[in-house]
Amino acid sequence: MKYIKKVVLIFIITIILLFIFLNFKKVILKQLYPKIYSEYVEEYAREYNLDVNIVFAIIKNESNFDKDVSSNKGAIGLMQIMQETGNEVANKLNISNANLSDAKTNIQIGTKYFSELYKKYNNTELALAAYNAGTGNVDKWVEKGIINSSGDNVENIPFKETNMYVRRVIQSEKIYESLYE
Repeated sequence: MKYIKKVVLIFIITIILLFIFLNFKKVILKQLYPKIYSEYVEEYAREYNLDVNIVFAIIKNESNFDKDVSSNKGAIGLMQIMQETGNEVANKLNISNANLSDAKTNIQIGTKYFSELYKKYNNTELALAAYNAGTGNVDKWVEKGIINSSGDNVENIPFKETNMYVRRVIQSEKIYESLYE
């Protein structure tokens, strides 16, 4: 009888510790995968018909939510947009000043740009590859059969940085979905 009580007690303690660990893990992951600037992300994801999780995943991987970051290639802000691209998209949106250092503007332009890429390729992975490496490269890879238009073999992307970028963003998107859905 004492043995059964000990086993039951150990089982109950194990369940409680497991519950605490799983909840603690989620708290830690939410710190690593925050939803900063959610008012802008939600507004523009809705406006441009994108899942908010992909936008958060892009921001997480591009800037880790640092609105003041710039790359050595000249990409600016949260969604790491090149000024030329920012100006082109801003013109389509009738924005007179594409201030990519402004969080709201950067998210609006970056989300609009990604939505255009998604419409062009009708595939998240190819749109992400184009966001990172440019449409010219993705079009060339598809034309040469390196990757297919369905995007189901993006592991063949020849640019290592782009290959890893697509994988990281997709993984981040899945984490956002599991944490916040």
